[in-house]
Amino acid sequence: MSAPLGEAGAVAFDDPGYRAAVVDLLGAVAYGELSAFERLAEDARSAPSLADKVALGKMASIQFGHVEPLLDRIEALGVTPVAALDPFRKPFDAFHAKTAPSDWLEGLIKAYVGDGLAADFYREIAAFLDAGTRELIIESLADAGHADFVVDRVRRAIESDPRVGGRLALWGRRLMGEALSQAQRVAAERDSLAALLAGGVDRPGMDLAALGRMFSRITENHARRMAELGLAA
Repeated sequence: MSAPLGEAGAVAFDDPGYRAAVVDLLGAVAYGELSAFERLAEDARSAPSLADKVALGKMASIQFGHVEPLLDRIEALGVTPVAALDPFRKPFDAFHAKTAPSDWLEGLIKAYVGDGLAADFYREIAAFLDAGTRELIIESLADAGHADFVVDRVRRAIESDPRVGGRLALWGRRLMGEALSQAQRVAAERDSLAALLAGGVDRPGMDLAALGRMFSRITENHARRMAELGLAA
């Protein structure tokens, strides 16, 4: 169940621009979660062992569970979920087509590193939202169990064949570049999100320096995840 708007949130939603930005962000996060569910389910099909298949299936189920509260909030704001998600379908699907993994290990890294980059970006934007929406988005972006599982499997693969590390490090760097470009395009192409980041007379925004710091934080988090995997960022 989604968190209530609260008095402060209700006042914020009196601004049509703010309401549009929230619907856009909820739509982007929901479609991202739906895509993550689909990719985890696909990864489960190619898992090398039954234990891996079960683990990925469980993660996919958790990921799908994140979608419904987002759709509930979108409906509560008077917008149909399909209308909110549809603007993100083509750009997100294009991103996933460009970053299709060539094997199971690349799929795992994409699930952990790629989804982690997207989650970092949405958390940064959520800082500009009312408390109820911010809490909902942060809860929706909670790790579905990727971290420990992916780190364990990738480190095992590198120990078995150290040559794998170089290839996966290059893949991680490619994901980083593509994910940042995707995030910037989404923010720039959706006027409501661009306006939210820019702020206004009644709320703070981000200047170029602040945007730079935001992307630096996202880059640092990516480097940390790569280090946990035993890979060079």
